[in-house]
Amino acid sequence: MDEAWRGSKPQVGEYMTPDVATVSPDETVKAVSVRIAESENHSGYPVCERRRVEGFVSARDLLLADDDEPIWKVMTTDLIVAHPEMKVTDAARVILRSGIQKLPVVDDAGNLVGIISNADVIRSQIERATPEKVGKLIRTLENIHGVEFDETRRTVPLSELIPTQGRVYADELEGRRYELEHGLAEPLVVIDNAGTLLLADGHHRTLAADRLEIDEMDAYVIETHQAIDLGMARTARKEDLDSLDDIEVVDYARHPLVETTKRLQAEGE
Repeated sequence: MDEAWRGSKPQVGEYMTPDVATVSPDETVKAVSVRIAESENHSGYPVCERRRVEGFVSARDLLLADDDEPIWKVMTTDLIVAHPEMKVTDAARVILRSGIQKLPVVDDAGNLVGIISNADVIRSQIERATPEKVGKLIRTLENIHGVEFDETRRTVPLSELIPTQGRVYADELEGRRYELEHGLAEPLVVIDNAGTLLLADGHHRTLAADRLEIDEMDAYVIETHQAIDLGMARTARKEDLDSLDDIEVVDYARHPLVETTKRLQAEGE
């Protein structure tokens, strides 16, 4: 039930550009340099052999290379790639943390299926509408449990919130901290299950606020006056989540859908 709410978050496959210009590892430095110079949109290209990603070549890689050198000699071979099922927010962490502008997207076989840029990430966030997400969650809860829920807007004490996910990412905490310090943070989404406050959306914002010693936050609160056995509550119990202190902070590199081309190549040998 509540997993459907989580699954509504946009994935890389929905926002990536599927038609990707590539170069061959056997092309020359001169040929690729001309392509970059004549292009208005490309400062580099994925290097592919039969659609399998072998590396990436940028204008910087070509600067000191001889014109006749093949691209495979100058390309970067250890690059970060994404999976189409990865959440856009997770791809944003990778892009932000690594400083790259475009992230190749590969399938389970290591074949290039698209590319996602920082502009694509921004587009996905602009299209996000929290009130619509709240309405969708309310309709889902009512359909599943056959009871009516009320929606209110109020501040909630962070000390009373029960998290429903066990981990957050360190670099996104930095972004949420900036938003809080500049008054840009969205409201949380909380389910008031007959007095028990379950945090449905906003774990990064909440933990960042807690670190800033903020005691309460603005929230969309979905209320029920009779206790219901919600999937989110079962998740919290299963993972022993009682307070914000129980949330693990991890680095983006441990995300299960982030790979490097070297690892993918090794598995394909």
